[in-house]
Amino acid sequence: MPRYEFRCRACGDTFEVNRPMSQAGEPAPCPWGHTDTVKLLSTVSVTGRGGGVVGGAAAPAGGGGCCGGGCGC
Repeated sequence: MPRYEFRCRACGDTFEVNRPMSQAGEPAPCPWGHTDTVKLLSTVSVTGRGGGVVGGAAAPAGGGGCCGGGCGC
């Protein structure tokens, strides 16, 4: 079940709510009972190991970083 993050405008608390995607747009009161909340934009990071495939071809070798490992960052 997806987890959505909200922030309360009244008290500033940030909290998470687990709910079905069909209820993603519904408001969520904060744990302290305030109803003036906004849904935050969450990011997802997916990482894996092994030989990945990017666009139908093997992922390039080398490190990560800003330039694919060329600068050593």
